[in-house]
Amino acid sequence: MCVPVGATATVAAAIAPHLAHGAVVSDVGSVKQAVLSALSTALPAHAHIVPAHPVAGTEKSGPDAGFASLFAGRWCILTPPADADPDAVARLRALWEALGARVDVMDARHHDLVLAVTSHVPHLIAYTIVGTASDLETVTKSEVIAYSAGGFRDFTRIAASDPTMWRDVFLNNGEAVLEILQRFSEDLTALQRAIRWKDGQALYDLFSRTRDIRRSIIDAAQDTAAPDFGREHR
Repeated sequence: MCVPVGATATVAAAIAPHLAHGAVVSDVGSVKQAVLSALSTALPAHAHIVPAHPVAGTEKSGPDAGFASLFAGRWCILTPPADADPDAVARLRALWEALGARVDVMDARHHDLVLAVTSHVPHLIAYTIVGTASDLETVTKSEVIAYSAGGFRDFTRIAASDPTMWRDVFLNNGEAVLEILQRFSEDLTALQRAIRWKDGQALYDLFSRTRDIRRSIIDAAQDTAAPDFGREHR
């Protein structure tokens, strides 16, 4: 199922009468608890439910946005229920591995918390910053757009993602997102305090720690160290 997570229940109800005995039903949504609940409610007992989330893609959506190496070396997280059939899980693992993905298995609730940190809240921040810039543009006479440096430009790339998909992500993973947003708000307050009191050491320590995290992502082959994120310039 490759649909916004808010459509899961509707689509599951539509396909339920037509599923063969032993069919494996999965998805590619970025939220797993809500998907697992919807599928468990709508699908017959003779179908095997193994939700999945390939952590790959771009800000573009739809079949035309795919490319041959999309999943190569990327993680696909499976979140089967506790009573899932091991053979069904193995079959789905084999499918994703055949597409070049690295496969991990975790609890749906844990997945949603991890993705709130690594994907959902960063997208929410990007949407917010770009929205703020849009409001300011009338004051700055388009200078925000004209002089977009790397930071703001990369935020706009994230914020160009499909609005329906992300609306459903936040509506269906609200608990985890709000938990991480609260922590982020506390950290942001500490950063404001450091700037206000000219605490250079605190700023330096934070920036050093976050730079190390960036290096770890590159070492894990989840991004490239090429200049400008490997963009081709023409």
